[in-house]
Amino acid sequence: MPPLPPHGSVEARFLASARRLVPPVRGIALVVISVFGLLAVPDESLPLGFALFGLVLMGAGVDCWAGFTGRGAMLSLGFAVLRVAAVCGTQEWTGGPLNLWALNMLTTTAITLQLEWSPAVAVPVTSGLLAVDLVTVDLASAGTGALGTLLPRLVFECLLARLGFVLLRRSAGRVDALRERRSALARAEAASLARHQEEREYLALLHDTAASTFLMVTVQAKEMDPAQVAEYARHDLAVLTGTAGGATAQDSTVDLTAALHTVVDRGRLAVDVRAEGTPLVPASVALAFVRAVREALVNVERHAEVGTAVLSVREEGGRVVVAVADHGVGFDPDGVPRSRRGIRSSVVERMVAVGGSATITSRPGAGTTVGLAWSGV
Repeated sequence: MPPLPPHGSVEARFLASARRLVPPVRGIALVVISVFGLLAVPDESLPLGFALFGLVLMGAGVDCWAGFTGRGAMLSLGFAVLRVAAVCGTQEWTGGPLNLWALNMLTTTAITLQLEWSPAVAVPVTSGLLAVDLVTVDLASAGTGALGTLLPRLVFECLLARLGFVLLRRSAGRVDALRERRSALARAEAASLARHQEEREYLALLHDTAASTFLMVTVQAKEMDPAQVAEYARHDLAVLTGTAGGATAQDSTVDLTAALHTVVDRGRLAVDVRAEGTPLVPASVALAFVRAVREALVNVERHAEVGTAVLSVREEGGRVVVAVADHGVGFDPDGVPRSRRGIRSSVVERMVAVGGSATITSRPGAGTTVGLAWSGV
């Protein structure tokens, strides 16, 4: 016997549907067969016919109750055997040997048993019902043709029913296997995307911290105080190890304007901070703003050929909007090589990762504006 499928699988739902639907279908079908069978009963045997019809109705009620409630499967099986045995055992008085009422009751019951029970139950029960039918047939008068006609038909119909049931169950199992494979692929893809996102985040973080500090030391080695370099290095190490915030930090609400002041205060640019209101954002969002603004200010310092910039912070239409603007030499954003990760990773992707957005507006000779927005307020 095949192992039970996992709960909730397509195969499990198929088996549950078979157990729920087959008994009521059998009960209703036998009632319809019995209506036509009763019409063929001789007048002198009508009391017997009505008694058999009453038994069929009672069995149909049990079948429907078992199917709708999921209980009483053995009681339904018992009534299935009792109905067929009663109709087959009395067929000599209700229409003669091998009459259609008995034959159709037997074959319908045998077929539905293949869809409801395992072969360990269905085969012995079907064999017993066939034996009851054959015993009641007057072989002396009907000849050996009764066995030669009924047995092949019953076996063939039961085999077809069992084969159809097995094929449907295997198809349901294949659907489950395909769904599991698709889920595994989806999980693997999600894990791969998460790893790539972490790698991009780490590269952007490295670009914002250690790489920027190394470049500053290289360019301004003679002008920088060693103590200041050590402070930068300690800060970069704290950010890279997570002790200064990031994914491991508690995502509490912080004052974005105050957080951005920490970036402005440690830079060499003269930054005019224009804040409207006091936007409060989650710590992870504030960290994304801080890192993006830091990168924007570093780019002004390195490339804009000016010593001043304007940082504006405001709430606008349910959004937090931050802008870094300068009146420097400007550049063509479309002409930046993809190998340059500063704008794309440290600014744009970082804001997108927290549900925000970033735009860079610039052209040669007209300065640059980096716009950051987050709409989670």
